[in-house]
Amino acid sequence: MAKSDKPEETPVTPPAPEAGTPAGQTPPQPQRVQVEIDDSKVMALYANFCRVTGTPEELIIDFGLNPQPFGVPAHPIPVTQRIITNFYTAKRMLHALQLTIQRHEATFGVLETDVQKRVRQAPQQNQPRGG
Repeated sequence: MAKSDKPEETPVTPPAPEAGTPAGQTPPQPQRVQVEIDDSKVMALYANFCRVTGTPEELIIDFGLNPQPFGVPAHPIPVTQRIITNFYTAKRMLHALQLTIQRHEATFGVLETDVQKRVRQAPQQNQPRGG
């Protein structure tokens, strides 16, 4: 992939107000800055499975491809990608994902995550009538 043509806007949180900030004064709002992204070395991979674990300092998200997404897999699911991040970045990622899903659902409708509720029943064929 080539270097991204458009800069991404990223909110930057200003430093916390000093202890001497007068009561009732509102803290400054986050500023938006443009950050140039170089995605020339990105690898696009697909996953339909994830496992989230962690330590007191880090969040670990493993991704893999479950070849048998219905029922219990007969073989171990191969985990092929792992993201390790701190909880601050994970919380910002959670917020970004929530906003993205909200926008998607506002445009295309609610995403049902329960597969059984998404399965459509086959229409019943016409039964021969006695006559």
